[in-house]
Amino acid sequence: MCFCNRSYGTFVYFLADPGRGVQNGGMIQINADVAIDENEIRFEYARSSGPGGQNVNKVETKVTLRFPLTSSASLNAEQKDRIVETLPGRITKNGVFRVVCQRHRTQEANRRECIERFANLLADALEERTERQKTRIPPRERKRRRENKKRHSRVKSLRSRVDREPD
Repeated sequence: MCFCNRSYGTFVYFLADPGRGVQNGGMIQINADVAIDENEIRFEYARSSGPGGQNVNKVETKVTLRFPLTSSASLNAEQKDRIVETLPGRITKNGVFRVVCQRHRTQEANRRECIERFANLLADALEERTERQKTRIPPRERKRRRENKKRHSRVKSLRSRVDREPD
């Protein structure tokens, strides 16, 4: 399915051929527990910016991947909250997760990179971080630090000027 908006020069395509560039039969594998149905993802194509000669002026190689995070059935509420918390700059006010790729000269290469980057970003966001455990400083280490401070203080005091009494 496709709709065109010629006035802005953008084309929006909904994924038509399942399995193209995606493993696991129409599912994008994020991590061992999470897989996202590729039918939930929408691609937009536009002209890339930057140098490239005739190619940049004619061909729409820039790819924008859009994933409706808030309405996704592939993720539970906790996972959605973690993604929103970790990647707030990539999510629009409408709750759509965006990834833009325009590095390559071909639309297909940019599309593959978008899917790969999307999977990596979500995998990093969904990875559970372990909190640092606070540790106590052992008494022997505390004593050693105090002794070093005293020694350093003594050395600095010996560097000071000594007042001599006149003879």
